[in-house]
Amino acid sequence: MAIIYHEEKKLFEIRTERSSYLFGINGNGTIQHLYWGEPIAAAESVDLLKSRSHSSFDAAVDREAEEYGGWGGANYAEPGLKASFADGVRDLQLQAIGHTIEGEEALALHLKDAHYDLRVDVRYKVVGRHDLIERRVAIRNGEAEPVRIEQAMAALWSIGGLPDYRLTHVTGRWAGEHQLRSNLLSEGKKVLESRRGFTGPHANPWFAIDDGGASETAGRVWFGALAWSGNWKLVFERTTFGGVRVAGGVNDFDGAFSLAPGETYESPVFVGGFATGGFGQMSRALHQYEREEILPARGPRKVLYNSWEATEFAVNVRDQLALAEKAAQIGVERFVVDDGWFGERHSDRAGLGDWRVNAEKFPNGLEELIAAVKGLGMEFGLWVEPESVNPDSDLFRAHPDWIYRFPTRRSTPLRNQYLLNLGKPEVKHFVLDFMTELLSKHEISFIKWDLNRTVTEPGDSGNADTTHSVWNRHVANLYEIWAELRRRFPHVAFETCAGGGARIDLGILRYADQAWISDNTDARDRLTIQEGFTYAYSPSAMMCWVTEAPNGFNGRSLPLSYRFHSAMMGGLGIGANIGKWSEKEMAEAARYVSLYKEIRHLVTDGDQYRLASLRDSNIAAYQYVGRDGDEAVVFAFLQSEHFGGSERRLRLRGLDPEAVYEVRGDDGSEAWVRHGSTLMHLGLPLALRGDYASWLLRLRRIGESAKEA
Repeated sequence: MAIIYHEEKKLFEIRTERSSYLFGINGNGTIQHLYWGEPIAAAESVDLLKSRSHSSFDAAVDREAEEYGGWGGANYAEPGLKASFADGVRDLQLQAIGHTIEGEEALALHLKDAHYDLRVDVRYKVVGRHDLIERRVAIRNGEAEPVRIEQAMAALWSIGGLPDYRLTHVTGRWAGEHQLRSNLLSEGKKVLESRRGFTGPHANPWFAIDDGGASETAGRVWFGALAWSGNWKLVFERTTFGGVRVAGGVNDFDGAFSLAPGETYESPVFVGGFATGGFGQMSRALHQYEREEILPARGPRKVLYNSWEATEFAVNVRDQLALAEKAAQIGVERFVVDDGWFGERHSDRAGLGDWRVNAEKFPNGLEELIAAVKGLGMEFGLWVEPESVNPDSDLFRAHPDWIYRFPTRRSTPLRNQYLLNLGKPEVKHFVLDFMTELLSKHEISFIKWDLNRTVTEPGDSGNADTTHSVWNRHVANLYEIWAELRRRFPHVAFETCAGGGARIDLGILRYADQAWISDNTDARDRLTIQEGFTYAYSPSAMMCWVTEAPNGFNGRSLPLSYRFHSAMMGGLGIGANIGKWSEKEMAEAARYVSLYKEIRHLVTDGDQYRLASLRDSNIAAYQYVGRDGDEAVVFAFLQSEHFGGSERRLRLRGLDPEAVYEVRGDDGSEAWVRHGSTLMHLGLPLALRGDYASWLLRLRRIGESAKEA
């Protein structure tokens, strides 16, 4: 790992263990990207560092690969920065005025406009052990007048030299998040974005680009993820001259802001990487980075029970105590009361915002239930939705001006609620204060923080902060609240939720221990949602529930074993009405919970290998290998059985070919002994029969040589 400036060639080299990233300053003063890929001799790329013109219609072709630049002159590519000065000039001419290298990990390029005192630091941090580069910018106004910032991207990434460019990303909607899509990029622009005020379920600020030939196990892949939970935008621009540039950052839609004299704006982080081992290697690099650099939680997730599906809004201490006793019987470690415990909250039409314990439902306060839960050996958790308010609430009646609104417009209620303007200092303090009181007064170890509507009518009269747009102040204050709550209550775990998976990104995951990735809990649907999620995000953050059969989303009835196997591939939760489970179901659930506790360190801390996908066949299979390589667990799922089909064999990955492994199913059948080479190249016969069958296998290294069984 190294950052080197070749002064005589004006060439910057960022080297990780498995990649080279090169750019330099050409004769026109353009900071030109040159190469990103396998390690090369950097100095031998200097012939690429040159200004380039095609015609008067394309007079600055080299600027299409600008490392970071502004809108101005003959540059028509998606800009990194667009600004308007007080005198009406809307043209930027950013010039390199120096750089700073700090050790082998940090580089800052110092840019300044040719005339105005507007300065931009383009900052790089090399995360060498993960083969990743973090990028962001800081923009400072040294002028005596405000500068209006129209667009400020966190980074521009250039990719060149491929015959084709295939973009892989996720799309979706509520209850159908993280659906994988792959499309060839033709000339022009493709935009992925959110204009809804948060990350959103319809797209996610992560991307992967390859030449069309990459697979799960092989091929060159360039990828990146933006750490921002508000409005965001990724622009993929393929030029007529054969390159692709990816611009990413806070969305400029309704996002312009004024930068006052002396003020500095700092963008979110946009992390990028390069892999030669296909999408699987890409994902494992991101997973390890998230576990070690992003997620605050360390170690396995605790088994959770949430009472929502059992009681919905009809919460009372008696029924919650009964559910807690049942949850303890099957080995649950964390009991969570969902919506309905506060205010006059008997439906989604009232009470939201009144964060006092409902005395009718809990006549002795929450303490009675909390003491019982703790006495059963479990932690206690609560659901909250601090950013929203019902019109029918004491909070709204007292502070109708606290919601987002325009004075001449009627506010749009969604799910019978409005969104609080978290950018207002008084609203920020209210949220922080009531959460502090709640967590100080009660022995709460877990908070599920939900958000069930988008931003509408983003009016913001009376706010003196001009450095951020309305949209971005909300996110900035949200981050500050979460950071302060984590500082005050380090023992409390937090889960991010937004009607399911609508707020998941590397920004919120710096504060959230785990994520609720979809309200859809059907175990079959979840396989697709969870697979798409793991392309970008670690299974250690992914919460998965076992719920009812038939499922409330689609009426599908799946075996309890299938439902547990699907949910055991992340953090295991149970959301069914266990008060109605038979003794047989309770015993089976207890066995799976016990088994999960034995393997969860592999799931949350190990390396994941996607062995087969339902996008390709009627089989899905996923493997998790421990960091020391001594253990592994495999989950396999059969969609449906077809008569006359050939025997399927499941080839495993990530094992030591010279080692010998004991292979044991979770059904009590006799164990096998196999070499790693056999398991990876010949594979195991996939002994699944019937529709919606599933399989769990455990592997344990038992030696370095043995006769095969």
